[in-house]
Amino acid sequence: MVNINVKGCASFVDGGKYCKYVGEKALEAFDVLVSGNGAGNDFLGWRHLPSEMPEEILSGCEAVRDGWKAMGVDLVVAIGIGGSYLGAKCVIEALSHCFAKQLSRKDAAEVVFAGNNLSEEYISELMDLVRERNVACVVISKSGTTTEPAVAFRIVKQYLEETYGKAGAAARIVAVTDARKGALKTLSTQEGYRTFVVPDDVGGRFSVLTPVGLIPIAAAGFDIRALVAGACTEERALAERSSENPAVVYASMRNLLYSELGKKVEIMVTYNPKLQYLGEWWKQLYGESEGKDGKGIFPASVTNTADLHSMGQFIQEGERIMFETVVTVLNSSRSVVIGSDLQNLDGLNFLAGKHVEYCNTMAKIGTQLAHIDGGVPQIEVCIDRVDEACIGALLYFFEFACGISAYMLGVNPFNQPGVEAYKKNMFALLDKPGYEAASKAIRERL
Repeated sequence: MVNINVKGCASFVDGGKYCKYVGEKALEAFDVLVSGNGAGNDFLGWRHLPSEMPEEILSGCEAVRDGWKAMGVDLVVAIGIGGSYLGAKCVIEALSHCFAKQLSRKDAAEVVFAGNNLSEEYISELMDLVRERNVACVVISKSGTTTEPAVAFRIVKQYLEETYGKAGAAARIVAVTDARKGALKTLSTQEGYRTFVVPDDVGGRFSVLTPVGLIPIAAAGFDIRALVAGACTEERALAERSSENPAVVYASMRNLLYSELGKKVEIMVTYNPKLQYLGEWWKQLYGESEGKDGKGIFPASVTNTADLHSMGQFIQEGERIMFETVVTVLNSSRSVVIGSDLQNLDGLNFLAGKHVEYCNTMAKIGTQLAHIDGGVPQIEVCIDRVDEACIGALLYFFEFACGISAYMLGVNPFNQPGVEAYKKNMFALLDKPGYEAASKAIRERL
């Protein structure tokens, strides 16, 4: 379901060297990933999630949705950070009507996100909304002690208990957490929350096809079975050991551009504002997977054509350290034709009778050609349309390609040791018990 085109790199790379990358390094990395013999191999549970999805997970997520709907819930607060929210946010944004709120569509609950920041204004304004609505909450944390989601959940939980009572709140809270241990698991057992498991062998940034992502997506009214089916189709397609495997091609080209041409920045480009959060999810996936040991391609994203009027100048003529990965949607699900105007003051009558998406496509092609001429290689990743199946396939494609690419780079794709550094400093500055010495040392530096 996902196709790839690297013709936009042809003028930059040596064909023989590229073939060597595909035939040797990329397929070796493919073998490491598929065999499960590489670094971080205890976090490969995502690989067969689509094809081995238990029916009880899908029906369980749907039961949560249906139960809340029967209670009249019209707002679901999804609490989590990093991979515990970006995947669900990406899918919901992609599949939602851009103006659903303004149209007051009530087909399903509105899903909003919390626990991904420590802004007092944000949490205050979230609670302004919560107080106006019929609310439920899904809290996603393996430990239950990560600061950002734990703070948000404490505040939301207190409101739910004060408003609906202890038993009523318990019916409105679902926890996605560890199977056996941790603060959130303990609390869920004590309070009688319905729980789903974060699999031990699936890291947060690969977890969108677990209950981490599936519960918020289902609550928002989207077809999680079609999402998983699309990912399953892509899983089968990418299982073939071939130099033409799209994930192998993508991993090969991006590593060649990085190692041989010094292209240290990869920009994901989309031409549909619904896909803005695809870029945010993708940045975490590749940033945390590859950015370590002094290595890695820096992931960035733009949404065109809007960002052509902000970042376009730099991409066209700035420092030549970047390449672009353009996500192309081949077919629009809506139709708008540009009309004719008698005065033609805007000079656009030459577009009369053409679809807006045709103009968008021509802008995309024109931009790609201009950027190639400006020294920016182009990789194109294509899906047929924006629907559950295609989005599921696209998510799995990037996950699988990420594993290959990181092994090519020589790093462990599945750890993130650097994430802990800021947490230790923050705990010390917040005077968390046990951090007294660190707190004293840090304050002396300030």
